Amino acid sequence: MKVAAKYDKLVYGLVPGLLLPLIAFVVTWLIISDISFGEYMKQFRQMDRLSSLISLSAIPNLLLFFAFIWMEKYRAARGVIFATLLLALVMLIIKFL
Repeated sequence: MKVAAKYDKLVYGLVPGLLLPLIAFVVTWLIISDISFGEYMKQFRQMDRLSSLISLSAIPNLLLFFAFIWMEKYRAARGVIFATLLLALVMLIIKFL
């Protein structure tokens, strides 16, 4: 098995696809706010904007997806899509519950 083909698996797109939005979410909190993380979440929940913040955190997945496509790692790109769909499901659950 070639080295390039070794890293073309669903899990190699799924894990970074789940971690990258989390990192983007925390970086957004660090840049925008000077309050605690709990207060930050409470404010967005009170404004009913938590789902919007989560969906904006998924934007870096777009760059990751195109990077995998450019490197011809199509299975890893599928993993990023799957992670983004899971994130969309979480966002919808938060929005409507």
